[in-house]
Amino acid sequence: MRRSNLFIIPVLFGYISFAQAIEGLKDCEPLYSDHPEKAKKYVQCLDLNIELLKTTEQTWFQKLLLDIQKIQEDTGNTQLLPIIQRSARNQSNYLDDTCRWRYLHKMPNPTKAAIAFKRCEITLRKQNIETLMMPY
Repeated sequence: MRRSNLFIIPVLFGYISFAQAIEGLKDCEPLYSDHPEKAKKYVQCLDLNIELLKTTEQTWFQKLLLDIQKIQEDTGNTQLLPIIQRSARNQSNYLDDTCRWRYLHKMPNPTKAAIAFKRCEITLRKQNIETLMMPY
């Protein structure tokens, strides 16, 4: 099956495109501030975007698992599922480690450190969603 340039994300009652999911992210940059009290709203905005990306990422991962289970039933190839599961674990470890060193680099300022971690997480989750959406 050929996919169009507009990727499709399955959700409970329909489909939304990757562009629409990303469009659903809030533009947090106008809230950015070095002042700790004002930065709180910026961090909360980033957290909302992270939750949306996590949901989208989980949706695509579940779709991949269902597709692979179907392929496994049809072909008897049992090698795919363990590799995909290992890949997901490695992706999670990569995200944690990649963003953690950015966090530690910004310490001892906990606000800047948290912002660095969250920006990193948003970038890597977007990339992972695009990877999960790739045709196979």
